[in-house]
Amino acid sequence: RRKEEAEVLFEAMHTGHSAYTTVHANTADETIRRLTNPPIEIPGTMLDAVGLNIVMFRNRRLGVRRILQLAEYITERRGTEEVVKANILYRWKAKEDSIEKYSESIRFYEELGLYTGLLPSEINQEIAEKKQILEWMVNQDIHNINDVGKVIAEYYSNSDQVMEAVRKNSKEMLLGSKEAEK
Repeated sequence: RRKEEAEVLFEAMHTGHSAYTTVHANTADETIRRLTNPPIEIPGTMLDAVGLNIVMFRNRRLGVRRILQLAEYITERRGTEEVVKANILYRWKAKEDSIEKYSESIRFYEELGLYTGLLPSEINQEIAEKKQILEWMVNQDIHNINDVGKVIAEYYSNSDQVMEAVRKNSKEMLLGSKEAEK
């Protein structure tokens, strides 16, 4: 609740340190208001350091916690002013007790593209490949840390070979015939 502590946190985030904190707020938009107004009063321009905002909800009646919202912060220019707003990515549906996708991420493709040079279609292809590999590892009962590490390392040095093993459903192609270490 103190400005000085919040400034230290945001300075750490802006210099590359991972950080997480608790802010008592009912929505992602309310979190922005709490952070940018007294007593904390962080400049809105510093909020771009926040990767994701998770709003938790405690249902006292049922004795459970749920993610109410998952949001990213985006900065919009309105005239000469920059305004930070929450882009709600996922939200909880109470009736079904489930999380639903609410909107697409704006920052995800922007930031990944900036650092990798990949287009959104290429990023989606990479994600689909990695999902396929993870599902294959689950189906092949590959969960030993050494075997998982070997598959991941092989993917980054020779992704074609890993994808071929996945297509052929052959863990022996990657882990050898010794029936993957258990």
